[in-house]
Amino acid sequence: MNAPTSSPANLPLEGIRVLDFAQFLAGPYAAMRLADLGADVIKVERPQGGDLCRSLAVADQWLDGDSLLFHSINRNKRSFAANLKDAGDLERVKALIASADVMIHNFRPGVMERIGLGYEVVAALNPKLVYASVTGYGTTGPWRDKPGQDLLAQSLSGITWLQGNASDGPVPVGFALFDIATALNLVQGILAALLRRGRTGAGALLEVDLLSSGMDLQFEQLTCFFNGNRTRPRRTEIANANVYGAAPYGVYATNDGYLAVAMTPLARLADLFELPALGTFEQSDALTRANEIKPLLQSRIAERTTADWLAILEPADVWCAEILDWPALSETEGFAALDMLQTVRNGAGSEATVVQCPIRLDGTRLPSDRGAPALGADTADLLAELGLD
Repeated sequence: MNAPTSSPANLPLEGIRVLDFAQFLAGPYAAMRLADLGADVIKVERPQGGDLCRSLAVADQWLDGDSLLFHSINRNKRSFAANLKDAGDLERVKALIASADVMIHNFRPGVMERIGLGYEVVAALNPKLVYASVTGYGTTGPWRDKPGQDLLAQSLSGITWLQGNASDGPVPVGFALFDIATALNLVQGILAALLRRGRTGAGALLEVDLLSSGMDLQFEQLTCFFNGNRTRPRRTEIANANVYGAAPYGVYATNDGYLAVAMTPLARLADLFELPALGTFEQSDALTRANEIKPLLQSRIAERTTADWLAILEPADVWCAEILDWPALSETEGFAALDMLQTVRNGAGSEATVVQCPIRLDGTRLPSDRGAPALGADTADLLAELGLD
């Protein structure tokens, strides 16, 4: 069993028990955030293999037989091994549910009902429980049984036509954006449901899905689409960054790197870049003639270094930034000041460096140095807590 972690006193969710039945990313990430905030999170896993994410390695990185990805999103949890298809184990899980405040799962619609842990059954066991479900595309409609995976949800959502330049095909976001957004929506919903329970004593059925979360991420662009001519927006030929963003909004190559430039009046840029041709455009041309304006900017910006342009633009309060990769970012004072890395240790004493909770409470981070649990490591202790063998 993992040793208890040290953490700030009076964490907001101390005394709240969360059962994490979820696998892979969205559900476990949400449960991890609740653990960061002080909840006692119990990961309920099948005895053979556990969460499938234990065997899903990213960049071929492993720690004591489990994927490093698993460790990065399951820190500060306990593990309870149970076969939900076994009648005895199912009864033990139901006893665990009766002791819980929150239950999270991400099985496809209908699976928990067939197991015997659908909402109606669970609500009868524990009327105060917040029952939280994650799906790919909701619980109704023709897509309900499609696999709920981040890239697939991105592909259906339209977001792949927002990245890249006009000559590119669809470009997906290069990380599990929809999973993370869904997880954060789930956390918000759970916290709100717990607040309501504090007033009314009633539990809740809470549902989130990847596609709805992905649409919500695109609210700005979708508002323009549904209130416009409902045609796919065109990305600019170069320096595309927002399909509804007016020039100069985008990323430009300097002679030694890249520079991002955000919203800035064209006349001001014409002066700062010493670019008279830019001054011939009206500000109203910034969107409609972006494919003429951006090449002018690109040609001029390519003549000097990123540092040269920053030295000119930043004192003039132009919104701009150097484009950093992870090696460069990790060496900056700004990154160090954020204090976003921490070391976690599992029960075997192995260590991993992970990104820590981005929330500060009373001016401090919320550290959790207890790593992810070994499969079933806490089953015996939890059964003893429940008075079961």
